[in-house]
Amino acid sequence: MAFELITKIGCMEPMLPEESNRDVEDVVLTLISKASSLAGQLDPIVTASIGSLVRSMNCYYSNLIEGHVTHPIDIDKALHQDFNKAPEKRALQREAIAHIEVQKAIDEGTDDASEPLTAAYAQWIHREFCRRLPDEMLWTENPATGEKAKIVPGEMRDREVKVGHHIPPAAQALPQFLQRFDEAYSPGGLSRVRQIIAIAAAHHRFLWIHPFFDGNGRVARLMSHASLKRLTIGSSLWSAARGLARNVNEYKRLLMAADSERENDSDGRGSLSQKALIDFCIFFLNTCIDQVEFMRSILQPSELLRRIKIYTEDEIRAGRIPKGSFSLLREALLAGEFERGKAASLTGYAERMARTVLSTLIGLGLLTSNSPKGPVRLGFPVHIVDRWFPALYPLGGA
Repeated sequence: MAFELITKIGCMEPMLPEESNRDVEDVVLTLISKASSLAGQLDPIVTASIGSLVRSMNCYYSNLIEGHVTHPIDIDKALHQDFNKAPEKRALQREAIAHIEVQKAIDEGTDDASEPLTAAYAQWIHREFCRRLPDEMLWTENPATGEKAKIVPGEMRDREVKVGHHIPPAAQALPQFLQRFDEAYSPGGLSRVRQIIAIAAAHHRFLWIHPFFDGNGRVARLMSHASLKRLTIGSSLWSAARGLARNVNEYKRLLMAADSERENDSDGRGSLSQKALIDFCIFFLNTCIDQVEFMRSILQPSELLRRIKIYTEDEIRAGRIPKGSFSLLREALLAGEFERGKAASLTGYAERMARTVLSTLIGLGLLTSNSPKGPVRLGFPVHIVDRWFPALYPLGGA
């Protein structure tokens, strides 16, 4: 390729915004406060169930950033092993499942034991994501030369690339750049506030390094999600990906700006712009705050219960669910789960009628259980998302 190879790790500095930058720190403190207020709003069992729904949302929006549109209904079908016959749509469904399964491991703590902001963890994400993809999605093409490269799950690129106007480090220098990445973002030497700032800064610097032929964006967003969760700021209830996708032009603009070289003596002491890195960090952290506030608003228990009640009344009038349904759904929301034998006392119906109400709700996916006789909890089938969780993601189109 006709461009100068980047081999010196100093070209990536600074790795963090300057110490005691009040603008960035104030945003971090707001995020900590907002995130703590979201925790504990709902019963842990309900939280876990909603987490499954949010993973689908996260997958939808993260793929949307990459220009891969998989309708939420198609994602839901894939989760039930109902794949489209068209090869392209089926491949996108499998891509969605891959994303969801990797995030599920992160949310449930069965992910890699490495610190999230490390090359080892990035390789784990890339390997787990890519090994689930169909073979036709494991190829990338250089737009300038037409040269195709095979994507090997978890393996770093061994050739040079150009991403838009940005020239990432030379393939041979990746180990040094990733070692510096690991050192800079190691939590050992950082305060909690600085660790949170590091998540935003690392998001850009990882993409700047561009260690894999493809999949770097998804890896970076899942790394950020895992890092926030390990710091008990993030949770399965919200995702930065939704906010980044809804502001995708600004997201990409600020990422590109942070690739810029230092402007002058007041723009930090590294090779790259300190100001542009700060701007990106503030944008990323404000996006997190926005998503925490959004989820807190739609998960406020009294409001969620009100929306469920309105939905239930509409469905009863339409003859699609029986009377007595709301009492069971309300119990599942407030208690997390309940034994099937309580259906009669909750509805006030005789045993047989109560079982009919219960089985109808289970059949529609509004209640679910791990076993035919086990306790039931709320289910969140895709057809109720726009009624119970308005604006979570679009169901009428991409």
